[in-house]
Amino acid sequence: MTSAAGTGRRRQNEIYRAGVYGRLPRVPTVFGGLQRAARRRLDARAYAYVAGGAGEEATQRANRAAFDRWAIVPRVLRDVSVRDTSVELFGRRLPAPVLLGPVGALELVHPEADLAVARAAAGLGVPMVFSNQASVPMETCADAMGDSPRWFQMYWSTSDELVESLVGRAEASGCEALVVTLDTTMLGWRPRDLDLGHLPFALGKGIAQYTSDPVFRRLVEARAEAPAPVQPGASAERDRQPRPTLAAVRALVGMARAWPGPLLENLRSPLPRAAVETFLSIYSRPSITWADLAWLRSRTRLPIVLKGVLHPDDARRALDEGVDGVVVSTHGGRQVDRSIAALDALPGVVAAIGDRAPVLLDSGVRSGADALVAVALGARAVLLGRPFAWGLALAGEEGVQQVVSDVLGEFDLTLGLAGLTSVSELSPEILRRVDRWDTPTGG
Repeated sequence: MTSAAGTGRRRQNEIYRAGVYGRLPRVPTVFGGLQRAARRRLDARAYAYVAGGAGEEATQRANRAAFDRWAIVPRVLRDVSVRDTSVELFGRRLPAPVLLGPVGALELVHPEADLAVARAAAGLGVPMVFSNQASVPMETCADAMGDSPRWFQMYWSTSDELVESLVGRAEASGCEALVVTLDTTMLGWRPRDLDLGHLPFALGKGIAQYTSDPVFRRLVEARAEAPAPVQPGASAERDRQPRPTLAAVRALVGMARAWPGPLLENLRSPLPRAAVETFLSIYSRPSITWADLAWLRSRTRLPIVLKGVLHPDDARRALDEGVDGVVVSTHGGRQVDRSIAALDALPGVVAAIGDRAPVLLDSGVRSGADALVAVALGARAVLLGRPFAWGLALAGEEGVQQVVSDVLGEFDLTLGLAGLTSVSELSPEILRRVDRWDTPTGG
């Protein structure tokens, strides 16, 4: 995206011109204010699910502290009046090195969920990575995006038939890459959710990719039709079951809404509950190994990107196994507490891969300046997560669009103010290691 004004100055002009008429930005333009405003808007369970991390959330703090150990050293008296923030990924020219990463169960924060994000991404030409745990089927989001770029995130289910079906649907939906998430073969220990007894998937939230899938629906129907196994003492166990509560009734209604079809019919049907039970039993596969990649490679023409790579040896092995790229990620600090920070792992992974394939970075990115630091350290692009989720919570599609526009604008301005005119000029030489920043909280 090249212009004399640049995305940053255009974004500033939009805000300041609107301010003349008393119109302020719908959502805060800095992450801290964004998160605080979203916390006031959301209920406790929704906020905890998006904000929370694993264990004591040391990895979340480490992800941010890693960025604060790097400082940009601007250069002056250079002509930066025209800047090019674009990058190329898998044959597609993107306006900036920023993608919208997969965030599950977005219906917790806004009723339009993934659909609002898809529209905002399409409006800006920024790729969206459809979440495997989406609240809206990928086909619906793809229809809303037109020709705009999109990828698909995949959790490797225990059903290979389901995996193959999801991959085929991603191809048919125009997805341009397949992002295989490796760090969530089991859910990490997430105290914020545990203390609230809240797992959205157990309530039928965030499983729209499954309930819209023909293979999954067949598995659900088979489960619903199968006779319940008789366990010793089952009758006595039933007698000890607590009486239904209002929360339980709401849960059943939520499950009924998640299953396609009329609500009243679903309330009388065993399928919605069977769908949740089926999902919980097959959604992830802890036994996945390197040997499984050949099976996946034989079943898709899409570039395969492995997400969750932190060790240089794993990065090298991935390329040797025919993978097309990697995402250095801690899953936003949600899986392994006291993991190495994503940004700290990035240089080693980049050195291991060299120019053989693109390396992307996820976890801890909060601003355009953060994105610039990550790209300078070798990332081809970054994935944005929590910031756009908070924007969605506050103002739906418009909130997502503003948050992403702010990140793109700040990236453009920071590039120029550092004395550079294109992404290709970014390198570790523009940075210095520092120890003077205060360590912030949050992931």
